[in-house]
Amino acid sequence: MSAKHKQDSNTDEPALLAVNVSKGKVVLAHHVAWAGTSAERRHGLLGRNELHPDEGMYIAPCQWIHTFGMKFPIDVLFLAKNGRVMAIHHSLRPFRLSRPVLRAQGALELAAGRAKATNTEKGDFVEFREEGMRA
Repeated sequence: MSAKHKQDSNTDEPALLAVNVSKGKVVLAHHVAWAGTSAERRHGLLGRNELHPDEGMYIAPCQWIHTFGMKFPIDVLFLAKNGRVMAIHHSLRPFRLSRPVLRAQGALELAAGRAKATNTEKGDFVEFREEGMRA
């Protein structure tokens, strides 16, 4: 399933995996929340004290993010419509703005350090899959 496949979020849906298919199907996060509605995009990760290395949030549509009100840094992967990583912001600290990434379809927010830990780079391809599907 590509980044463009899923258009909205539903709590009854299975957890999503974010997989870097360019790096031998490395799992970036096992539990990805999909923020597809305006309210979900506005709330994002606010109110959380941390983001576990197995967690993530995909915000779509999205070409930039902010970390105002957050309590921890995050890695942000901006993805094209086809899932290609267009830009990576490593360890974006609280109360910061990301650089805008024109033509990005969405932003995958991960625990700080996760992009480097998985060797994810600009140009890699990320896919979203339902949990239980083979990475």
